[in-house]
Amino acid sequence: MFITASRIHNGTNWMPVGTTLDMADNGTIQAILPQPTADTVHYEGVLCPGFVNVHCHLELSHMKGVIPEHTGLIPFLQNVTSHRNDHTEEEKEEARHKAYYELLNNGVVAVGDIANTTDTLDIRGLDELHFNTFIESIGFTEARAELSFGFAVKTYEAFSAQASKTRVLRQSITPHAPYSVSSALFRLIDAHNEGGLIAIHNQESEAEGQFYRTKEGDVRELLKGLGIDDSLFSPTGLSSIQSYLEWMTPGRPFVFVHNTYTTEEDIIYADCRSADVSWCLCPNANLYIENRLPDIDLLMQHSNNLCIGTDSLASNHQLSITSELYSIRQQYPHIGWETLLTWATSNGARALKMADIVGTIEVGKAPGIVQVTGIDGDGLPGVVRIG
Repeated sequence: MFITASRIHNGTNWMPVGTTLDMADNGTIQAILPQPTADTVHYEGVLCPGFVNVHCHLELSHMKGVIPEHTGLIPFLQNVTSHRNDHTEEEKEEARHKAYYELLNNGVVAVGDIANTTDTLDIRGLDELHFNTFIESIGFTEARAELSFGFAVKTYEAFSAQASKTRVLRQSITPHAPYSVSSALFRLIDAHNEGGLIAIHNQESEAEGQFYRTKEGDVRELLKGLGIDDSLFSPTGLSSIQSYLEWMTPGRPFVFVHNTYTTEEDIIYADCRSADVSWCLCPNANLYIENRLPDIDLLMQHSNNLCIGTDSLASNHQLSITSELYSIRQQYPHIGWETLLTWATSNGARALKMADIVGTIEVGKAPGIVQVTGIDGDGLPGVVRIG
């Protein structure tokens, strides 16, 4: 099948006008031609590689609409803890399957999915999305680090036993957030998969930084409310990211997620610790929870490795990468679609270590092709899967 469009984005930039893709029935790009053939199908709008959703929580899909907007992070987390088990197993299963197909229908081909349980084994087994499942390890009490890590290892082993003939299924153990993982647990996670990919909720609230600097504020109140012993934690006087990275091996790949309160000093520090750092933006979740976006201009000044996630339906109204890009455009209209589509495709693939499979239009790849319409208008762009 030969296809072309008004514009084609190859995952890094716009291709010359008239570029035509020869795509096999299985989605593999067989050739890239400089001009259409007689039987070329022309699509309006933009064609680009399938999207990579670097950060999602499919196992929380049943919590859509449960938590009100603009609560701030600490009340949001308290609500998740209080209400995540208010639904039946059947309701949870139905919600995550619906969310899975929402990702597919919105042009996603690969996802970095957060797991605290084995609930999402069923949807990984549907074999239509590439997965890197980040198994979260949580535990702030130093004395219980081995026990907390053991829970994550059991979950990791269950995901590791799952295989696919058609899709990439990977998994790694990762820390949840700086305020929920002790230094001992950080070190156990670091040692589990030497050099493996880590993703962490980073600097999502001002309270996180305050806790690391002074051991005061809302995070401490959260830990007290959950009955968590923080007596062995000593404030560092530094930001959280400048503290916990000292407990991890320098140079390992990191995906920092949210980054709502990340400073220039933090960015420079992280880049000095590792040359393989990606900064994942989840703007709709940031607006839903804290009603604030990260300083994206600042991140752009220091890094080309920005990528996109949706977070969960507990903190978002939909799982749509184009909706995330649209929200960025609303606040940062000077950021063009060529850049935004790069974040949503090749940068995401690189962040999840899937750049050899998806993210760019190249001969021999099957990146998934999507049609995006209406990017030059005032409303939310439309998305249709082509192949």
